[in-house]
Amino acid sequence: MTFKKRLKSTVSTLGRMTLGVALGLGLAAAVISPVHAQVATPPVAAEARAVPPAEGQGPALWVVKDADSTLYLFGTVHLLRPTTGWGTERVDAAFDSADKVVLEISNPDDQAAVVPLVQQHALSPATPLSSLLTPDEVAALDAAARTIGLDAAQMDPFRPWFAALTLAVAPLAKAGYDPTSGVELILKARAEAAGKTVTGFETIDEQIRILAGFPEADQLAFLRSTLEDFETATVELDRLVAAWAAGDVAGIETIAVQPMRESSEALYQALLVRRNTNWADQIETLLEGSGTVFIAVGAAHLAGDDSLQDILEARGVDVDVAP
Repeated sequence: MTFKKRLKSTVSTLGRMTLGVALGLGLAAAVISPVHAQVATPPVAAEARAVPPAEGQGPALWVVKDADSTLYLFGTVHLLRPTTGWGTERVDAAFDSADKVVLEISNPDDQAAVVPLVQQHALSPATPLSSLLTPDEVAALDAAARTIGLDAAQMDPFRPWFAALTLAVAPLAKAGYDPTSGVELILKARAEAAGKTVTGFETIDEQIRILAGFPEADQLAFLRSTLEDFETATVELDRLVAAWAAGDVAGIETIAVQPMRESSEALYQALLVRRNTNWADQIETLLEGSGTVFIAVGAAHLAGDDSLQDILEARGVDVDVAP
């Protein structure tokens, strides 16, 4: 099976999560808004910080403890419909008890930070998209771009990875998915309102460099797959959100993690394993201090054999399901 065919199957799973949603990265709100509206992401209003209650037990939550530290691990989805129920008393209690909140990136809605990075890593006027695609693919690109108020000519300077991710969000937005309803922005707003410290495991620059660093052939494969699956983009994301909201970690692994690894080991290592390993290092550093920390990262990082929990367990750090 070619990389293109393998990647196509992944685009319908983790690949359809747009940035953080599309590739397990948490900067969805920062990149989506300037592309789709050319304006800053609307702030999460106070009344929007409350979320609908989850049905049943809700999303999974883990805890790591030592003598003077308590760290909660919570999986997130970076884009959600406003009506998705994920609020639970145990997650609220864990969050409220924390002095510090750690996200993938501390500023997922920072337009000022992302715009120069997009200019640096996402645009390539010297190699326009039209020179890399067939006429039929340019026509498909134009049709997809028009659903978000652009056209193929306006997207021509985009590098393939950025064009793919820009288009990946279009059907999701049409289906009601919204970055301002994503878990990170809600938690960030709550934390700031409560005076909690908010930090990140990574920076926006680091996350964009992961995407921009893939070879052009792989970027083109992703773009072509996005165009081919454009009309059915929400199907697997709906399944993933349903599994996440129900606390079905095995389902998240089946829907998102396993297909990603089967499609491309390099993609899997770059987007999940290496980052999880780095985050485990940072969690061990947090354990050397004291206090309570609420850690919220994409749900795919907390499922599968190379999950953040499994890496910590392999190092002798006990990770338990939170009561």
